[in-house]
Amino acid sequence: MKIYSVGGAVRDQLLGLPVQDRDYVVVGATPEEMVKLGFRPVGKDFPVFLHPQTQAEYALARTERKTAPGYHGFVFHTAPEVTLEQDLARRDLTINAIAQAEDGTLTDPFNGRADLAAKTLRHVSPAFAEDPLRILRVARFAARFRDFTIAPETLLLMRRIVDSGEADHLVAERVWQELAKGLMEAQPSRMFDSLRACGALARLLPEVEALFGVPQRADFHPEVDTGVHVMMVIDMAAQLCLPLPARFAALTHDLGKGVTPPEILPRHTGHEAHSVALLGPLCERLRAPGDCRDLARLVASAHGDIHRAEQLRPATMLKVLEHCDALRRPERFDQVLAACEADYRGRLGYSERAYPQADLWRAALAAARAVDAGDIARTCTESGQAALIPERIHAARVTAVKALNLQQPQD
Repeated sequence: MKIYSVGGAVRDQLLGLPVQDRDYVVVGATPEEMVKLGFRPVGKDFPVFLHPQTQAEYALARTERKTAPGYHGFVFHTAPEVTLEQDLARRDLTINAIAQAEDGTLTDPFNGRADLAAKTLRHVSPAFAEDPLRILRVARFAARFRDFTIAPETLLLMRRIVDSGEADHLVAERVWQELAKGLMEAQPSRMFDSLRACGALARLLPEVEALFGVPQRADFHPEVDTGVHVMMVIDMAAQLCLPLPARFAALTHDLGKGVTPPEILPRHTGHEAHSVALLGPLCERLRAPGDCRDLARLVASAHGDIHRAEQLRPATMLKVLEHCDALRRPERFDQVLAACEADYRGRLGYSERAYPQADLWRAALAAARAVDAGDIARTCTESGQAALIPERIHAARVTAVKALNLQQPQD
């Protein structure tokens, strides 16, 4: 029995990057032998075991054979006679098909080290086309390794997978998992650029694909259409180190512009409502988690008003705060403001600008929350005017926001 470190840990070590997790492949062993050594089996589709002390994953060397469409359409074979090279051959990219023995010796049958030096994302073999999820993985690696390029032959193979309809069989949960990881990478736009280049974005996220070619407002640079703007926004969200819900909201905040009637472009009247309407089916299709859905809906509906903080009346500001449930959930409202800042700064010439609107909204929220609603309720109750409690609380909050004098005179 021989044990090798494989995949991302070896790749990142060779790149001089921090190694987060290590995966191991075991050659020449059976499941029974692993259990006798104290390893705990956890794999459902193929034998994977947890180390009794470190809890690291150890997988038996295996081969795979395509039997049906989609990510699950494989039959796996594990046996002591499966070689390390056979196991590495089933992997996606050459840079992920390098193994390191316990003595440090490297096994690199597909020239992954050469592709690391050339900063190239290249598929291992034609078997790459058997798993449509690899399209998303390659696109995600493009977002992580910003100075790497996808090999032309790999991009062509990705397009062939899309054209064959194989990508249509991807499981929603796996699509979301890869998209979420890609959004959290250093330059998320590269993931979506890669998906566009192979035609996958139109299949997986047609609502986002529809934004490319749609003009922005007249005061934007003409070379920046809505799709390019959204890519700049998600990169700004990454630069601001925002959490996943805010990054997903940054991606989806302008979906409604993709269905704006051509005759009114570049105006986008009412696109916020269209964005919210498109978000429901998109989130359902992706099985997006609730916190991402909720924040995306708030940002899509409110970002226009949030950008115009200095122009809004105190009563309107309070209405926006109430719409965002900011008085009860100020932490989530901070994420709304962060996504709006990414939207504001995600355009040419704006990346270094301040976003004072966020401070105005935080001041308004603090003033509204400082109102003693309990005292107002007691006063109304004692005077026999309990029915007026909501109205009086609302009026007191508007007065508190107004007292801040946040609005600036307009020309």
